[in-house]
Amino acid sequence: MAAEYVDILQIPAFLCRQTDLLVAAAKTGKIINVKKGQFLSGPSMKFAVEKINAAGNDKVGLIERGNSFGYTDLVVDYRNITWMKEIKVPVIMDCTHALQQPNQSGGVTGGNPELIETIAKAAIATGADGLFIETHPNPAVAKSDGANMLRLDLLETLLEKLVRLRKAL
Repeated sequence: MAAEYVDILQIPAFLCRQTDLLVAAAKTGKIINVKKGQFLSGPSMKFAVEKINAAGNDKVGLIERGNSFGYTDLVVDYRNITWMKEIKVPVIMDCTHALQQPNQSGGVTGGNPELIETIAKAAIATGADGLFIETHPNPAVAKSDGANMLRLDLLETLLEKLVRLRKAL
């Protein structure tokens, strides 16, 4: 139903191996962005891409968002960007979700938004085709993911730094 109203469909990380969902999304003819599961390697994402392609859709991209590290943290293995680019699709770095700290003892997901710039710079340096950065004027009151969001008033300065870095490379 969403395909009628959107330009891009995103497959969540925990559903990235669900063949029926990938095929149904592919059949819409829309761009399909698939978030790499925190439990998968970059090279294993070729199977999601192959399923989408086999359903007749070559408009697919992959999103890196880190790997589970223990029960309460994510760590980005930047080799995954290189490996996923070998699949010959655009690779986007999810700079904010990569900094989530799920399953905290208080029951609320934590995060490290102070590291967004670091994650973004490393992604650019390793060849990411784009960056995904969630922002909010006041992340503390955001309905979801506030603990790892960038404050909206910091976005312009960050983007200026990142554009300069990209040009320098």
